This record gives sequence, C-alpha cells and structure tokens, in this order.
Amino acid sequence: MQFSKRLQPLKTNVFADMDRAKGRARGLGQEIIDLSLGSSDLPTPPHVIEAIQLALVDPSTHGYLLFNGTQLFREAVANWYTKKYGINVDPETEVLPLIGSQEGTAHLPLAILEPGDVALLMDPGYPSHAGGVYLAGGEIYSMPLLAENGFLPVLGNIPPATLAKARMMVLSYPHNPSTAIAPLAFFEEAVAFCQQHNIVLVHDFPYGDMVFSDVRVPSIFQADREKSVSIEFFTMSKSYNMGGFRIGYAIGNRELIQALRQVKAVVDFNQYLGILHGAVAALNGEQSCVANTVDTFKQRRDTFVTALNKIGWDVPTPDATMYIWAKLPPKWAHSSIDFCTELVCQTGVAAAPGVGFGKCGEGYVRFALVHEPAKLQLAVDRMAKFL
Repeated sequence: MQFSKRLQPLKTNVFADMDRAKGRARGLGQEIIDLSLGSSDLPTPPHVIEAIQLALVDPSTHGYLLFNGTQLFREAVANWYTKKYGINVDPETEVLPLIGSQEGTAHLPLAILEPGDVALLMDPGYPSHAGGVYLAGGEIYSMPLLAENGFLPVLGNIPPATLAKARMMVLSYPHNPSTAIAPLAFFEEAVAFCQQHNIVLVHDFPYGDMVFSDVRVPSIFQADREKSVSIEFFTMSKSYNMGGFRIGYAIGNRELIQALRQVKAVVDFNQYLGILHGAVAALNGEQSCVANTVDTFKQRRDTFVTALNKIGWDVPTPDATMYIWAKLPPKWAHSSIDFCTELVCQTGVAAAPGVGFGKCGEGYVRFALVHEPAKLQLAVDRMAKFL
C-alpha cells in the first residue's frame, strides 16, 4: 500500500518511543515508576463526577451533540474567563468546545496554513504543535528557547524572509517542558509583533492554574484585549484532573473560532453531553479543588527537587507546571534518549528525553510529578545508584 508523505515526519514521537522503552523494561522485570507522562494521578473532584453520573441516566444526553447543544458549557467558559482575567467573552462567537486543547492546536493549522506557509514554533515545545503543521503541509521555523533568555523566544532573530511566509506563531506559557513563565510584557511584544506581520498568535494555556508562586500568569488576551490576532486553548485535564474525559476549549478572535469550527465539523461531533455537564460543574463550582491540586504538586515539586539536590543533581525549582526540567549530567548531555532508555532499563524510572520536544531540548530531561512523594523519593534513590 502507498501512504501519504505527510506521515513521514510523524513516525517518531517522544511518548511512543518511551512507551516502547518501558515495555522492554517490564520484560526485564523492572517495576516501572513512570515520570514520563504528564497525566495526573489525582482524582476528578466529586462534584464533577456527580454531575456526569446524573447525566448518565438521562436518555436526552445519549445522542449526538451539535454546537447549539453546548451552550451551557460555552456560557460557563465565558463567565469563568471573565471572572478570572477580566476579559469579556461572547459565548456564541468566541468560544469553541474541544476534545482537549491538543485537538485545537493540531487542527488549527488546517484552517490557517496553505502548503509551504510557515509556522513559528517553540523549540523545545509540545509535539502536537508540530504535528498539526505537518498535516497541513506547512513548514516549521523553530524559535530557540534558551535558558539565558528565560526560555522565551527572541522575536527579533526571526529572519525577514521567514516572516514574509509566516502565518502563525505558537506560544505556551507556563511552558511545557521548561516550566518557564512569560511576563505580560513579553505577550504584549508578541501581540504587537504578530499584528505588524499579519500572523495568527496561538497560545496553548493548559497550565494557567498550575502556578506555585505569587507570580500572576497572564492570558494572551490581557495583551490582546480586542482579540485582534489571537486564540487561546485551555484544557480541563490539569486544573480539574479530567484528562481522561478529553474536554477543553478555545477562546479567541471570532473569525479564528469560526474557521476552527469548520474544520472540527468535518472531523467530529462533540463529547458526550454528560462530560460537558461535569465541566460546567467544575467551572461554576467551588475552586478549592484547583487550589488543592496545586498544593499537592507543589509538595511533590519540593520533595523531588530536594531529593535530587541531595544526590548532587542541581536542578532549579520551577514556579509552575507539573514538571521538572533538569539539565543532564555531562556524561549524558550528548543524548537524552540514551539516558532515558538506560535509566528505565536499569532502574524502572521512566522520564521524557528533552530532545523529544525539539533540538534545543537536547541535554535535558523532563520528569512529571505524577506520583506521591514517597514514590518520587524512591525514584530518586534508584537514580542515585544509576548515576
């Protein structure tokens, strides 16, 4: 059989590669401590589960769900967003439900790019950002995120010839994998830059609530209040531990929302209505569940960073996300894949190689804090012997 050339750049994936390595380690008898995936181990809040359970016995929720049937969810999103960020949102034209934010970031390039158009992507960055561009036939210009620049792209370094072909820029702060936070001043610079060059500004925002310090994490629309060039994606997976329910949304410029809606209409309907009922309960309900989740990951962060420092692995303490972005010891700096493969094989501890997030991620490894402190300490104890 003959397959499309667009599949060629999708053959490798950091999570699929590590999944195979974990399988081999299990075959060798290793007990796996999986720190490679950012899938929360915490339970979904009870009031969210209750709303979904009530929907299950209601036959009116069992059919296809079209856009008009998502109105209550879109209104909850708009109200939550206005309350949190002080930005007015029209639930009819500026909100679109998604099957997680990854669906939005992967499908949006189909609505924006013609073959040969350029997307400005972060390096390192989340793999689905590149995947959507490849499927749309676009070209990628990688914006290096370096520690000396606070893991922010230097927009002035983008060549004029590239800008002439650029149609979209993807940002994501707090950043996965580096854990960096972008100040409002940077977002203001990025908005002005995209306005000047007629570029769509995409902000992937799954970790907006996952902040451990007093730093205020801005939405892109605090820099683009008129929603002139921007669209922002949010997921319920992190803040409300609803990863398996696959529920997120896009907020943004109404033309961008309409374009993404057109693509989505070809690909799928919406989720089961009961899941949207649960998401409405999450957004409209008491937000202490979010604070509890953040506190839990903060405790895990402190445990893991302290333990790594004690074994001589000096890593910074992140202010956000659910990850540790660690620079590899010199012996392993040339190949994060070799490090992670050997680590899981010899110790059962699985991590994500930095190069899987882009060339500029080489020399780093990402740990996801998805186990309770005792198991995180055990993981470090195993790594100490390996190192």
